[in-house]
Amino acid sequence: DFDSTQLLRTAKIMRDEGMFLSGRKLTVPPKVFLGAAANPFVPPYDWRPLRLAKKVEAGADFIQTQYCFDIPRLKSYMERVRDMGLHEKVFILVGVGPLRSDRAAEFMRSNVPGVHIPDAVIDRLAKTPKAQKQAEGKKICVEMIEQVREIEGVAGVHIMAYRQEEMVAEIVEEAGLLPRPFKVNKPPVDKLVFAPPAIEASFENYAANLEIPTPSVWQKRSK
Repeated sequence: DFDSTQLLRTAKIMRDEGMFLSGRKLTVPPKVFLGAAANPFVPPYDWRPLRLAKKVEAGADFIQTQYCFDIPRLKSYMERVRDMGLHEKVFILVGVGPLRSDRAAEFMRSNVPGVHIPDAVIDRLAKTPKAQKQAEGKKICVEMIEQVREIEGVAGVHIMAYRQEEMVAEIVEEAGLLPRPFKVNKPPVDKLVFAPPAIEASFENYAANLEIPTPSVWQKRSK
């Protein structure tokens, strides 16, 4: 059995070297852009950036985090990530999403592994009139995006609106992500599906090659 890091490394070898772990050559190497998950919001906190480093070394091209409702914890995590230079080697997408109500938030916190929702968020929803709870949950999500976009090293967000998919477009617009304040050229397919040839490759050069926004562009967007 493989853990996530071993699976990443195996996929990277198959893509970049065109062979299986046994050494047997692949007829057609896979064209994949490798992603992995990270959770900055649960202990042991000091270990989380180290685990991220292992996944980056193993071949991760982008990272998606668990739901973020704790900005101070995310800032602490990203400070370590920047100290280690990891933000220059991988695209980091922070998970965000709207909470339907305080009861839904309580359920997620108690029953969904890895989800951390501070008491302040639940209390805010609890004090909101029932008819307005869903709208307040969306507002909290938009506020999270506005704060996340100011954190150096974050490349974007991953909006997870479980059973509220219709809200995604509203969140994107209200957070100022649309209309785009910058031009994004669609990257050629061959550049999109292939990751950089080496972990040491310059993040900025790679992003420029793909013609997609870099974290610095993200942070310069007008709100």
